[in-house]
Amino acid sequence: MYIRLQKEVKDDLKGRIQTYYYEQTGDEIGDLAAENWLDFIIKELGPHFYNQAVTDSKDVLMDKMLQLEEDLYALKRPISR
Repeated sequence: MYIRLQKEVKDDLKGRIQTYYYEQTGDEIGDLAAENWLDFIIKELGPHFYNQAVTDSKDVLMDKMLQLEEDLYALKRPISR
């Protein structure tokens, strides 16, 4: 799985990596190094974040489905015999 980012987003993220790297080390890195870091993060770490987001979304959806089921059950009318 590879995430495709819009050029503007990718450029912004590369700039953030460059700024962070400079603030942490006092050294500058170029666009290519920042892009390599970004590619690494997307490839190696991205799937972990993505999978967690899917799990979180599933949990929210299951909670909503349970609530919906309870709400629908509450709408039932008694049937007299």
